[in-house]
Order: sequence, then C-alpha cells, then structure tokens
Amino acid sequence: MLNVKDHKTIYMFDPFEYLGPKRRQLLNDSWAGIFRDHIRQVLPVGLLAEHYSANMGRPTNELVSMMGAMLLQHMHDLTDQVTVEQFSFNIQWHYALDITSNSDCAAYVCPKSIWTIRSIMTEHGLYDAIFDVVGDKLCKVFDVDTSLQRIDSVHIFSNMRHLGRIGIFVSTIKKFLTNLKRHHKDDFDDLAQELRDRYLKKEEESSFAMVKPSESPKTLQMVADDLFSLIERYRLHKEIPSMATYQLMVRVLKEQCIVEVDEVSNEQRVVTKANKDVPSDSLQNPSDPDAGYSGHKGKGYQVQFAETYSTEEKDGSPQLSIITHVEVQPAHESDANALLPYIDAVEQRGMKPEEALADTLYGGDSNHEKAKEKNVNIIAPTKDNQKNLFCTLTDFEFSDNGAISFCPEGRAPVQVSRKKHRFTISFATRTCSNCPRCNHCPVKPGKKDSSFIQYDERAARLAQRRAYERTDEFKDKYRFRAGVEATMSQLDRRTGIKHLRVRGMKAVRFAATLKAAALNILRAAAFRKQQNKAKRPLSCCFRRSMELIQIVKEHFYGHLGKFTIATNEILVA
Repeated sequence: MLNVKDHKTIYMFDPFEYLGPKRRQLLNDSWAGIFRDHIRQVLPVGLLAEHYSANMGRPTNELVSMMGAMLLQHMHDLTDQVTVEQFSFNIQWHYALDITSNSDCAAYVCPKSIWTIRSIMTEHGLYDAIFDVVGDKLCKVFDVDTSLQRIDSVHIFSNMRHLGRIGIFVSTIKKFLTNLKRHHKDDFDDLAQELRDRYLKKEEESSFAMVKPSESPKTLQMVADDLFSLIERYRLHKEIPSMATYQLMVRVLKEQCIVEVDEVSNEQRVVTKANKDVPSDSLQNPSDPDAGYSGHKGKGYQVQFAETYSTEEKDGSPQLSIITHVEVQPAHESDANALLPYIDAVEQRGMKPEEALADTLYGGDSNHEKAKEKNVNIIAPTKDNQKNLFCTLTDFEFSDNGAISFCPEGRAPVQVSRKKHRFTISFATRTCSNCPRCNHCPVKPGKKDSSFIQYDERAARLAQRRAYERTDEFKDKYRFRAGVEATMSQLDRRTGIKHLRVRGMKAVRFAATLKAAALNILRAAAFRKQQNKAKRPLSCCFRRSMELIQIVKEHFYGHLGKFTIATNEILVA
C-alpha cells in the first residue's frame, strides 16, 4: 500500500524550531538545505509508486524519503547498514528528507527495504529521471548558463576481482560446476572426480594462483581443454545449454581460443590465442560479464561526464557549474563514439551548448562536422602525426571554400582545380625551385613547368583547424578544458565513484548517475553558502574587533616608521 507524504504543503508550525537559529543556519547552508528547499519536491516519486499497489498490502516506507535516501547514500558513499543509521539518527537527513516524527514508522528503515527500493530503481532506470530533475531544478534556481560545456571520461572499477587469463578460465569453470551441482546433481556426479576436485576443492584451486611463469602456457592449455570438454559434453543436453554459466563458458571459448580440426584424425582440438589477439570486449570476470578492458586504464567501466563552465564571473562571483550528462560504458568503448549521443541527450533536455571543449579523441573530423550541423562548435585538438615536419599543409593559407590561396612563402597558386571533393593546386616550378622550403614542402614538381599539391576536403579542414590551434584565441578557450579533471577528482573524493561496491552494468549506471546528481547538490550548497556569506552583514562584535585590529596595526606601523627613520639618521652620522 502506498505511503507518500505531501511535501509541498507549508507547515503551520515549524517542526525544526527546536534546533535554534545557529544550528538552523548551519543546516540551511549545507546540502540538507538545498535538498529540503529544492530537491525533495521534484523527485519523480510517481515513477516509483507505479510498482506498488495503491490499496493492497502493508504500507510502504514513505516513498519520497526512500528515494531521497538512495540519493544521499551515494552522496556520502555509505553502505546499507550505515545508511540505516544515518536515516534513523542524523538530523541533517531528517531535515533534508522532511522526517518530522521520531516514531519508527517515519524515522527507521530496514536494510531489506533499502535493497528492495534500489532493486526497483535499478531495474527500471529511475536514476536517470532523478538526475534529470535535479539538474533541471538547480539550473533554473541558480540561473546556470549551459552555452559553454566540456566533456571527458573517467575510468571506474566495479566490485570484481582482477583476473589473469588462467583465472578467467578457472573462475568460469568453477561457477558452472557450482550451478551444475545445485540444479543437475546427477549430471554433476557423472563427471570425473579429478575434474571436480580440481576446480571445487580449495586446496586444488589455490594451486592455480601459484603457477610459475614458465608453466603458464601449459596450465592455460589444460584449463582450456577442460573448458572445451565441458562445453562439448553438455552441448546437446536439453536444459544445461540454457544456463547462464554455460553461456559464459561458450563466450570464453570463443574469445580466448581457436577450435581446430585435425585433418588426419578429424578430431577437434583447442588452441589458445595470443594475448594480443584477445578482444578488448572479452570477459574479464564471470562475476561481472559487462565489464570491458582498456589497454590504457585496465579493466572495468568508464563514465562520460559533461558539465557547464564559465569564463567570467557574474555579479562579481563565480558561476555555478552543473553536470549535464552522464553515460556509463564498458572500458573498451572509444570516446570518439560518445560525443554525438551526448549532444542529442542534452538537446532533448534543452541544455544544448554552443561550444563544447573536449579531448583529441572526441574532436575527429567526422564528429566535428556532425556537431557543426547541430550548431555546436567543438573545440578540441586534432590528431597531428606531422607536427615535427618542417613544412606541412597546415602552413598554407586557405580560402573559405577550402582551396589554397597562398603558400607559406606568400606565393599565390597559378591554377586551382577541384573535382568532387578533391583539390589540385598548381604553382610555378621556377618559383618553387628557388624556395628555401623546397626540400621539405609537400608541393612536388610536375609536368609542363608546374608543381602541384593534391588534397581532399577533410585534409583542408584539418589543416585549417591545426592552424587555428596555434593562435592565442584557441589557447585562451581551450585552457578551460582542464577544469573537468577537477570534477573527476571531486567525484572520487566526495562520492567514491572510482571504486564502486556493485558490479554489473545496471548497478554501475545506478551508482554513477546518482553520484553525479549528488555532486550537483553539493556544488549548489557550496555556491549558495558563498552567496549568503557575501550578503550576510557582519555582527557588531566581529566588526568592532576588526576595527580594533586596524587601530593596533596603524599604531604599530607608525611607531615602526619613526624607529626606522631614527636608525637611519644615526647610521648616516
């Protein structure tokens, strides 16, 4: 049965009046004040209420406070047990969630209820709605300008063990045998005792962790043979091939091995692939099949973040920066594929930027042109493999249509031709032969007393972008991209996003998205506290103390000046 409290009606009597003005001021200046004043009223509790009956069953916990508790748990990176304690006894939580009664019905939640609410929100993606309403509300309240944004990714680790190749085989086989014993006991008993003991006995299993480097290829081949034999043994079984653990074994075999057929005996044999041939989207741990592998950062996931930024102060104070986009991906995904979905996502929310700062991977020519079609200017360095050369296409001057107008020495071409998307620019050979750059210039001698250079539209666009990167205007704009690194650090320090307590794509998305929404609240609280501090008049005692300090300073420095003059006169004499 639904239990939803009306959080929009104003109280006739303040339920937190007992706190006193000083503690109340502390609450209003903290995240609890922002949450109480702006967040709890807009939480999409209706989406959560759809999964409960309106008139049947026991009353639920108050759903607004439960949805808020999920957000606060990830704000402070708490376990379920600590969340129960904070929900029960912490005044800040009571103030933020509008818990006005001290009864167990209102101020207590059991760990099972937290698990159930989190399961519903994770399964149905309610965390996205929370992130959207929190960001939209804060942008409206604090008049955040979303015309300037920056995007970057951060690598995160789920709660899984990092395994080597032998460990992946062993863990997958062990997981399958455990489930086989539980659900198909007769088939499990038919397996050889040696095979069962090898993967299920702790003494035998620990031996895989002590394999010498010289024996690794032999051990890897042995576990690969065991994996293949189990797959073939139950391949035609009615029920076992549909088991998730059996499918994991098939996946490992496909990703890590090659099945060959002997031409003489016509028998199948397994050959393990070389390390370089194993794909980056291969299984990293059977406990977390969704995780990927990045050759630069390792196993796990990556999160794409975009946030607003400002280049100048507004009304004499810095502007609030809000995270506008969050997307969780396996670690093997490329940043180049994240830019256009980000632009589409923020456009749907009415937060599309005019300019976006990004790294080189985001700023490929294809992304740059497609973003331009959406009226978004991507400011990102180009990948330049010729930056160490003495003279390149970047040194030439181009007209608006992409044709070369002047060479690096200021010479105009004698002929310009264009066929479809390709340019051919001709220069006089007599002029080029006397050029000091002739040995390094991309213009090459041709027929009929002319030298020429050929390039396509893409090369022209990249050359013009590289020339723009050398200007002070680009450097002045792009220097603000580094600020997104501070956001990654703040997310890790305040919310613990880089090392999560969960695994699996849905759970990781739930945690990362709520942590980003929580950081928006923390930033808004710090921003409002700074605004209130600037507006708040100084107390009489504090103002009088400052005046006395100033009088003492003037008196001290006055005497010090007289002493210095007298000393100088003595030295001169």
